[in-house]
Amino acid sequence: MNRQSVRACLFDMDGTLLDSSRSFDRIWSRWAQRNGVDYAKAAAAMHGARALDIIRRLTPSCRDPEQEAQKIAQEELRDLDGITAIAGAKEFLAKLPKERWTIVTSAIRELAYARLAAAGLPTPATLVAAEDVSEGKPSPVGYRLAASRLGCESQECMI
Repeated sequence: MNRQSVRACLFDMDGTLLDSSRSFDRIWSRWAQRNGVDYAKAAAAMHGARALDIIRRLTPSCRDPEQEAQKIAQEELRDLDGITAIAGAKEFLAKLPKERWTIVTSAIRELAYARLAAAGLPTPATLVAAEDVSEGKPSPVGYRLAASRLGCESQECMI
């Protein structure tokens, strides 16, 4: 892809634009303890995944994974302490036309906006959140949807 062919930028949120790892670790380590999951072993595979996918993968006997994911989301919305912007992210995003970039995140929409605000980052005109896709990352579904929402083909986007 050459520079002239890039029409839009698609960003992951956590670990790319902001750091929410402290909040994530607090919440998910408590969840793991309650559910008999070894957080030290599971943590690396949890980051970047939708809560629903984490719960289904690590606790397949969970009777209501959707309800459990909603409980986690509420905890995450209450715990925004220590969420910070990645160095240079705010300045970089300010240089991009708002209608030419978006975020593809495994977080639910409400949490994504809360974390962006906590980190002092701008919000894109649109974003793709956990509830927008039937398959979480690493599936390309979210990135294809994001490109479409920006009026582009995925091959025209920098990811």
